[in-house]
Amino acid sequence: MEGVTATNVPLMKDSHLNIDKAMGMVNLSNEGSEEETLKQQVDEMVTKIDDVSSLLEQKVNEVAQFFSSPIRTKLNNCKGSSSLKEREKDKARTNNKKLQDASRREAAYTKRMQELMRQFGTILRQITQHKWAWPFMQPVDVERLGLHDYYEVIEKPMDFGTIRNQMEAKDGSGYKNVREIYNDVILVFKNAMTYNDEKSDVHLMAKTLFDKFEEKWQLLLPKVVEEETRRKEEEAEGSSDLQIAQEASIVKLGRDISYELEELDLQLKELRERVVLKCRLMSTEEKRQLGLDLSQLSPEDLVKALDIVAQRNPHFQPMDEEVDLDVDAQSPLTLWQLKFFVKEKLGNQMRGSATKEQDNAKRKREICDAISKSARKRNRKLMS
Repeated sequence: MEGVTATNVPLMKDSHLNIDKAMGMVNLSNEGSEEETLKQQVDEMVTKIDDVSSLLEQKVNEVAQFFSSPIRTKLNNCKGSSSLKEREKDKARTNNKKLQDASRREAAYTKRMQELMRQFGTILRQITQHKWAWPFMQPVDVERLGLHDYYEVIEKPMDFGTIRNQMEAKDGSGYKNVREIYNDVILVFKNAMTYNDEKSDVHLMAKTLFDKFEEKWQLLLPKVVEEETRRKEEEAEGSSDLQIAQEASIVKLGRDISYELEELDLQLKELRERVVLKCRLMSTEEKRQLGLDLSQLSPEDLVKALDIVAQRNPHFQPMDEEVDLDVDAQSPLTLWQLKFFVKEKLGNQMRGSATKEQDNAKRKREICDAISKSARKRNRKLMS
């Protein structure tokens, strides 16, 4: 440390220092309680800020996820002005009305679809009452009829009895619209015509009923198509309403984040002012001692200490192999931060050095004991 002054401290970041010698020069055990109290207050505030930052990060991610989605739209003027608040209230009322309208549309659609399903039920009842409908009223009895390849030919068996049960289901597992029933009725006829030969009675009966069913279905089909078209338009409108509601929610979330960031900034400013007020000026001797302590840090800890200075002093560039740190040019807050940091790191080094010395002493005792035990064994053999 020859040539080191309290003002300019040359620090070699790649040097390997004599820690034992350094610890003999450092005495940090008699710090005042004022410093410890201040450090505790700083730690509590940092913890509080970390918690708030974590919450803000989560909310920011939600906003970023929304604006990266395909349905995003450009949202402007997210400041908390009175006019924006009024617009948001109007938008909230509009969204509530749209949700109510969507609920009414859904109820009306369900009612209209139930009427179409009732009319379809009338058609199905007429078909099942036909004299040739009896082969299709129950599932095919494969075992009794000896149709061992039936499930190899027919992927999805269907019959009128199963369709009727589905139409009458009250547990929510039934058909949701007319098209679902129509598809199953067609499946009954197609299965029969696929498995049975064209000249067979079953094939002929299925083909006859199919033609009669299609004739009646064509009378109901225009109403079904009209309802399906109307449903698609309502779903498109509902999707647009949902997008608008999402946008309103994101605008509110963005405003809330802005308020919380402002609050966090005020807390940081308050903390900075409190710390500066409580930081007394370091004496020349304390600055000199701090310079000596910095030079005893490990290369890794020295880099961290220089980062502390760089955070407070943008003009400080700790990238060179040898860095001149002007201690007098640093603010009181920076000096005390360095002092806390150095005290903690040198304390860890001291404990590590003491532990290493204890381990070495223990190892020496073990070696001596082993040598002594071996010597005693040799003496006993010689005497015998």
